[in-house]
Amino acid sequence: MHELSICRSISDIVVRHAAGRPVRIVHVRVGALRQIVPDTLVYCWSLVSADTALAGSQLCVDSVPAAIRCIPCEHVTTLSEPLICCSRCGGRDIEVVAGEEFLITSLDLAEV
Repeated sequence: MHELSICRSISDIVVRHAAGRPVRIVHVRVGALRQIVPDTLVYCWSLVSADTALAGSQLCVDSVPAAIRCIPCEHVTTLSEPLICCSRCGGRDIEVVAGEEFLITSLDLAEV
């Protein structure tokens, strides 16, 4: 369960950027190709944040579906299943344009 270590890293970053201000919600964006289970990430957040300055905060995960772009025809396909070719022309000269994201996008801080 690598989500636990990921949450520890998120916690370190959030505490540093919150600079002592109470954190209500941590927003993260996670791409489908990152092999992270959003529900497990949220559960691990509750474990990592308990008994810390982040206790009671929530982790809000924005899941980003994977998408590829065909280089020859420039068609973008959102992937609902593993696919390594263009859904329009069948071309295999593709690039991943979405789904590899993993970032903290914002923090909702409580009033002090």
